[in-house]
Amino acid sequence: MSPGVLFGMCEAEKKDLYAVLGASPSDSVQQLRHRYQQLALQYHPDRLRGECSSEAESGVKTFLEVDAAWRILSDQNTRRQYDLQRRAQELKQDWPVDSTVCLEDMTWDQDECVFTYCCRCGGGFSVSEEEVEEETQRRQQDDEEEGTVEGQNRGVVVCCDTCSLSVYVTWSLHRKTPTSKWQQ
Repeated sequence: MSPGVLFGMCEAEKKDLYAVLGASPSDSVQQLRHRYQQLALQYHPDRLRGECSSEAESGVKTFLEVDAAWRILSDQNTRRQYDLQRRAQELKQDWPVDSTVCLEDMTWDQDECVFTYCCRCGGGFSVSEEEVEEETQRRQQDDEEEGTVEGQNRGVVVCCDTCSLSVYVTWSLHRKTPTSKWQQ
């Protein structure tokens, strides 16, 4: 295994590579390839030349994450190893996490100031803007104290209001605030 793949595997323990590609662990390699190609075209550095420097930098970072996720998930052996690590991590948790959801994929409810996401049981998951901000600040402080690399995704486990399922809601530290993004 190349050093780049090993580094990617270490990073993979902290990030859901399927979520990076907007995919599911049950997706075929062809489905993963399709998602990778869509995202690679969208965030490729050559496509972002006219953007402002912060948007271009964010796009390049996303492109590198997508590319790293694809390198691991496209190879049968590294995908199997990643899936085993992922499953081992899930077994260590005290709650049944059904899936990982990106905050950007949740619906912003301006009246309640919460993000919502529908559960397969018909219930819903919700996380407040305040919870997101508190978790982001807490993690930033932890990163500063531990000297951790910035820019990693952050997240919280959110329980369904009807059944026993939970989802892990993730977001980037460098995201726009919900009110500025979703009120437009």
